[in-house]
Amino acid sequence: MLAQIYYIIRSKTDGKYLTAKIDEDKSGYLLLFKEDFDALSYLNTHAADLANRLTVESLPGTQIGSLLKRWGFAGMGIVNDPLLPNIEFFQYG
Repeated sequence: MLAQIYYIIRSKTDGKYLTAKIDEDKSGYLLLFKEDFDALSYLNTHAADLANRLTVESLPGTQIGSLLKRWGFAGMGIVNDPLLPNIEFFQYG
């Protein structure tokens, strides 16, 4: 997992990351995609009207932990199927 490159979706306007919020008491789970085209498919399917305000960025697996800690995310969600979506959630810390 650490050697893999993941893709994240980020707002062009405020720099915030696309997250899934499972519990109102916790911060969100950072959504990670295994391929850039999966992230683009997710955007086109679930947020086509916002796609022009979002961008897809690469993220080395070695930087995931520090990003989760810095932004205070509860964990990460790896998107296995962007069309359904099918997401596998992992808590951090």
